[in-house]
Amino acid sequence: MARYLKLIIILLITATMAAFVLFVIIPERLARSGYEAAKTLGEDFRRAFQFTPEVLVENTVVLNQQTSVMELVVLSQNFQHNYAHTNTWLGSTKKINISGSFVAKVGFDLNEKFSITLRDKTATVFLPEPQLLSIESQPDITYRDENGLWNWVRTEDRTAATNAFIKDAKAYAAQADFIKDTHLRAEEQIRKVLAPHVDEVVFEYGFVVHPPR
Repeated sequence: MARYLKLIIILLITATMAAFVLFVIIPERLARSGYEAAKTLGEDFRRAFQFTPEVLVENTVVLNQQTSVMELVVLSQNFQHNYAHTNTWLGSTKKINISGSFVAKVGFDLNEKFSITLRDKTATVFLPEPQLLSIESQPDITYRDENGLWNWVRTEDRTAATNAFIKDAKAYAAQADFIKDTHLRAEEQIRKVLAPHVDEVVFEYGFVVHPPR
């Protein structure tokens, strides 16, 4: 009887130790490993993009979003733009034709949520839609004036025409195809940073206050 009692005690101790290793030590080591990987990923991201996204391991936030800039420029695009400004007075029309080039900067507003959730070997990247961040006119703007019979082009017409030209160029750039190209460019760059850490990357676009848990 004593022999069986000892055997039962040994089995209970062995089972308890196995459970401790299985449910405490191993998960703790896996969690620690996941957190270290997340921190390394965040550092890689900072070096590549000059900001750190929010990083979650499963449902736990490991790194908060950190940035010293408010915008992440992914693409700079040159484009040519033409605009005709007209004014009619008493049946006489004057026109100013303007042409020139711009540099459009497209990317992400970092005031919005940008986060990465790590689960197993998959990273889900939550980011806002890319947008036109700014346009900058270049010093090659040219004007061609066409005076009316009694409605001539004046200095204030040039000023109004220039303002309308820049506004129209911005409206064009906000709808241009290179905005769409930013998706591909951003995904390509992000995949390169994440490649050493995960096997699969999934992208979710649109403003997300909190990534799905």
